[in-house]
Amino acid sequence: MLNKKTIALAILLAAPMMASAAGDAAAGKAKAAMCAGCHGGNGVAVIPGYPNLKGQNEQYIVASLKAFKDKSRTGGQSALMYPMAGMLSEADMQNIAAYFSSLK
Repeated sequence: MLNKKTIALAILLAAPMMASAAGDAAAGKAKAAMCAGCHGGNGVAVIPGYPNLKGQNEQYIVASLKAFKDKSRTGGQSALMYPMAGMLSEADMQNIAAYFSSLK
């Protein structure tokens, strides 16, 4: 059984992760216009083999964009994503992720 100290520690450790994934979907929608050429305006890819972003997990999108920005994610069409992600700030990434994850 979990005691109060264990629960408090879990909440304390999880708080930064929860806060970091809170983007502004409205701001993300405007910024996501640059994604539409490949991933579609509604998050459904227009090019076969490209990933759909509609409804994707917010934290996954942020992590992917960061990995493209620092070029640690390779393979597939990653070379096309490097300059796109390179233009994004941390807030941009969170906002774009909030937008695409909000699409159902």
